[in-house]
Amino acid sequence: MGKSDSQMDMVDVNAEKSRRSLKSWSSLEIGLTVIVILLFIVVVSLIALYATRKDETCTTPDCVKSAGRLIENMDPTADPCENFYQYACGGWLKKQVIPERSSQHSTFDILRDELVVVMKDVLEKPGNEDSTGIQKAKILYQSCLNLTAIEEKGVEPLITMLRDLQDWPVATDNWENTNGKQWSLEDVLSRMNYKYGRRAVINMFVGSDDKNSNAFIIHIDQPYLGLPSRDYYECTGEYQAACKAYTVFMHNVVNLLRKDRGLKVNESDITREMEMVMQLETEIANATTKSEDRNDPTKLYNKMSLSEVINKYPINVSNKNFDWLSFLNKIFSTVSLNLTVSEEVVVYAPEYLQKLKNIFTKYSPREIQNYIMWNQAKSFVGSLSSAYKDAKKDFYKILYGVKSETAEWRRCARYVSSNMEKAAGRLYVDEAFVGESKQMVEDLIEQIRKVFIQNLQEISWMDQETKAKAEIKMKAIRQRIGYPQEIMDNAKLDEEYKDLQFSSEEYFSNKLQILENSQKYKLKWLRQKVDKEAWITGAAVVNAFYSSNKNQIVFPAGILQPPFFSRSQPTALNFGAIGMVIGHEFTHGFDDSGRNFDKDGNLVDWWTQQSAENFKNLSQCMVYKYGNFTWDTAGGQHLSGINTLGENIADNGGIRQAYEAYKRYGKYSEKDGLLPGIKLNHEQLFFLNFAQVWCGKYRPETAISSIKTDQHSPGKFRVIGTLQNYEEFSDVFHCKKNQYMNPKQKCRVW
Repeated sequence: MGKSDSQMDMVDVNAEKSRRSLKSWSSLEIGLTVIVILLFIVVVSLIALYATRKDETCTTPDCVKSAGRLIENMDPTADPCENFYQYACGGWLKKQVIPERSSQHSTFDILRDELVVVMKDVLEKPGNEDSTGIQKAKILYQSCLNLTAIEEKGVEPLITMLRDLQDWPVATDNWENTNGKQWSLEDVLSRMNYKYGRRAVINMFVGSDDKNSNAFIIHIDQPYLGLPSRDYYECTGEYQAACKAYTVFMHNVVNLLRKDRGLKVNESDITREMEMVMQLETEIANATTKSEDRNDPTKLYNKMSLSEVINKYPINVSNKNFDWLSFLNKIFSTVSLNLTVSEEVVVYAPEYLQKLKNIFTKYSPREIQNYIMWNQAKSFVGSLSSAYKDAKKDFYKILYGVKSETAEWRRCARYVSSNMEKAAGRLYVDEAFVGESKQMVEDLIEQIRKVFIQNLQEISWMDQETKAKAEIKMKAIRQRIGYPQEIMDNAKLDEEYKDLQFSSEEYFSNKLQILENSQKYKLKWLRQKVDKEAWITGAAVVNAFYSSNKNQIVFPAGILQPPFFSRSQPTALNFGAIGMVIGHEFTHGFDDSGRNFDKDGNLVDWWTQQSAENFKNLSQCMVYKYGNFTWDTAGGQHLSGINTLGENIADNGGIRQAYEAYKRYGKYSEKDGLLPGIKLNHEQLFFLNFAQVWCGKYRPETAISSIKTDQHSPGKFRVIGTLQNYEEFSDVFHCKKNQYMNPKQKCRVW
């Protein structure tokens, strides 16, 4: 008590002194002092409020939902500095099971499955007031689901199609007398192309000219194969089962077809002829160029006149040369175009055409036609009666490890979404897209664009001349967000599908209409100017894209949802997911392929020699790093650092740009408090949400296939490889030097 009294006395004395001092101050001094004190109080209050808002727990429904998802998917017992993928995705990996109908399962696949459910609902919803374009999409869906009609028609649609293409020798009798005499490789290949959209032996299509992106030109390339890649045709080791299943698939289809035609089935004859088909297909596969040797667009691009093609690549068939001019004119005559030998084309596969020259000299017309008709038939058996569908399903079960078939409604909804993109996009946008999101994504894009341009000035390996051109290109990249406005216009939508006349009883016929209509639409491009404002994809898609020729990035409505984006989820989560995707797509304009195109989408070398050399040297670090990852699910095989280079460069650039944009421009708001139940700050949440986007599982068969065919690294290595290269991640999670997630050597291009 005495001590207390003493303190009070001191206060009284000091107060008296203060009162005495005040008496000697002027009114102006007193007023200024009061203002200063008030300003000080305001500043302190604002700082306290900001700190409180930043650090307080956010309990809005969206924050609680985000927290629940993040907690459920992560494994907090794992050390984030030793294996961040396990830390971020361990809970997801433990809980999630690959559906028996699927070859893989990931965050992307879950969102795509949910989108398909939305499409099912809207396609099945009655709508007498729908535009005719929407009605046609619903009729197509109904016809795909009309299993009774499909079963009743049996194999007849396939037989009609085969007859239209001079028939399938092994699946008929007396072929040499009925079709063989007038058989022509040019006739068969051209008709397959323009009427059925199939491109066997020679992959001929119309696309934009890489060196003149405002114009279209004919492209000639190597064909797609029946097995995932040319490596499979070794038919040994991990590829043995796939080869065997493929030959059984061939045999079973021919067997079914002969029985349904009422023809005698001679097993040994069928086996012998289909073994010859496999032999020819293997030779064609071995003539193709491996994917790792097709990454440089400057080497792929070989422009020449048609007369040069004729002279350089005289394919020998039945002791005569393949008639290139006749082949092309048969195709383009369907859209009233006539070509001459002076027509310019771009050859993407000169090595393949060179090897193809003499392959057919070893085979008879019957054997060649057997191969081509197998190529045609295998693409359509899934649209026939159940016996033929089962033959294809059995093959896919072995090839990709799937355990059961996909539900018909799911398959049909996907088919409509893929083949009537604008109608599907309209239905999806009306049902599920929150249009207000567009402006927020626009803001994110501009913030990340600024960071890329700012970072350009900081990198030391690129000279000022090349930096200036890179900045011009970055500023010229056009964005497309959500959906094209034209799909909301009923008149335009109806015009898009005016040539399609569908019936709910004729699924196979409907499908053929789509193929022929689509092919004619693309063939007409040849004499048109490229519309660079046109979207390169539909809206009902969970993905994002960059087009080199259009210098365009696209973020469809389907991907603008959690965990990628939500106008209500914390800012850090948006930057970590859709922000990284935006940075990823931007960086594609400057990866090992995209860097070869200028601001207008033309294949032009705009780099100085030294900067180009430095880019290649830095890229080699990425090739080596990812090429040294081994994947247990794929039997311990190494990833292909070459095939995945472009995507890896984009991933590494994307995470860096998104994080720096978040640090510079991410604005705290009431939804940006810390998340309940997670002891992580905002920066840590950024990296956690980034990683959880890539949680996924593969079946071993699919993993083996993806190593050979997928340009993306598996999700696990997209997380580990990217974060190992980023010092900011190690700082945020306090990873010590030389821990697994913080190696000494780090790769960086952008």
